[in-house]
Amino acid sequence: MLSFTAILMLLFLVLVLLAVGIPIGFALGGVSVLGVLVLMGPSGLFMLFATAYGEVTNYLLIAVPLYIFMANMLGVSNLADDLFQAVHNWFGRLRGGLAMGTVVICALFAAMAGISSVATVAMGLIALPAMLKRGYHKDLAVGSISAGGALGILIPPSIIMIIYGSIAEVSIGQLFMGGVIPGILLTAIFVIYIGVRCFMRPSLGPPIEEYLSFSEKVRSLKGVILPLLLIASVLGVIYFGVCTPTEAAAIGAAGSLVCCMIYRKLTFRNLYQACIRTLRLNAMVLWIMIGAVSFSHLMSLAGLHTHTLDLISKIQAEPWVILVAMQLTFFILGMFLDPAGVIMITTPVFLPIVNQLGFDPVWFGVLFVINMEMAYLTPPFGFNLFIMKGVVPPNISMGDIYRSIIPYVVLQAICLILVIVFPQLVLWLPQHMVVK
Repeated sequence: MLSFTAILMLLFLVLVLLAVGIPIGFALGGVSVLGVLVLMGPSGLFMLFATAYGEVTNYLLIAVPLYIFMANMLGVSNLADDLFQAVHNWFGRLRGGLAMGTVVICALFAAMAGISSVATVAMGLIALPAMLKRGYHKDLAVGSISAGGALGILIPPSIIMIIYGSIAEVSIGQLFMGGVIPGILLTAIFVIYIGVRCFMRPSLGPPIEEYLSFSEKVRSLKGVILPLLLIASVLGVIYFGVCTPTEAAAIGAAGSLVCCMIYRKLTFRNLYQACIRTLRLNAMVLWIMIGAVSFSHLMSLAGLHTHTLDLISKIQAEPWVILVAMQLTFFILGMFLDPAGVIMITTPVFLPIVNQLGFDPVWFGVLFVINMEMAYLTPPFGFNLFIMKGVVPPNISMGDIYRSIIPYVVLQAICLILVIVFPQLVLWLPQHMVVK
């Protein structure tokens, strides 16, 4: 076992490697190899390899490439166009209706895809030009898309939840169900904020002038049927215990192929590109997992759990104070690191503390995901901010994008506080699952 100072030096070394641009998986893996050599000598490398190999061949992780493939296939379909047309027809005549509808579309895409980039790119290309053309203020238009797209990591199925569940050994099905009500709550908070703001200042989101008959509005609802069926098929089978999250991922992947077939987008070129993108992103996730598991194993050998529990036992602060300190740590790290990287660095340190303090690991996992959703919008390295910069017109600067997301980060913080104060917002659905 290493001293607490030596462990802090290893953690600092990881941060230094990340600061100079080394990928998170290689930074964690490299430090792990160095630490194991110091602690156990060359014979320890085989143990490190066996641990990492056993983790990345975990059956649960099969869901990751399946959900990534589903997201990629949905990205080439015309679902986003039909959804936006329905929103345009039904809510366009409301003040801020297009922005509110865009947030709802992003929530639906989150429930289908599991990652944020699909909704952000799709709405950035479809909804943003439509809103700007109809006189919407750029801050409202850009902010609603950026914030709505970030819902992809909170509303299940979520790739981040799968990674956390695998590392923390928490039921992924329970994590999925735990994210449903907070995801709906945050979507509602965004929609209410946009509605109230546009009611007070109509110039921010003026209503459209086109008039549509009721029959035309009803016909546009056909674009909502496929998304709802896909969401029900993925989440319903998990909630009622028909399938495991991994099996539900296969259903979702097959459903995305059916959607593309219905929209006549199931071409060899689209299928090939979706497979290549899935391969690249999944390889990145697995390398991060290998580095993370190796680093977690090193921290166990070094005695980090023992040191942290001893430290907590000496601190006289209330458990809630420690919890808030953890959330602030997540927020700060999220400004500079990818959410997957934050999981890998903090889980070996924080999870023993969470268990020691008696907090529910499912609830804590959802708190983490909400915090990482904030990270997708916070500069300097907010992921969704850079995606938006790639799709906005040239007259919208990075400063405009930063300014547009400020109120939404505040709203995310409010949602985080509500979930902390009312844990049943997370735990109610998992407690009523048929199979947990």
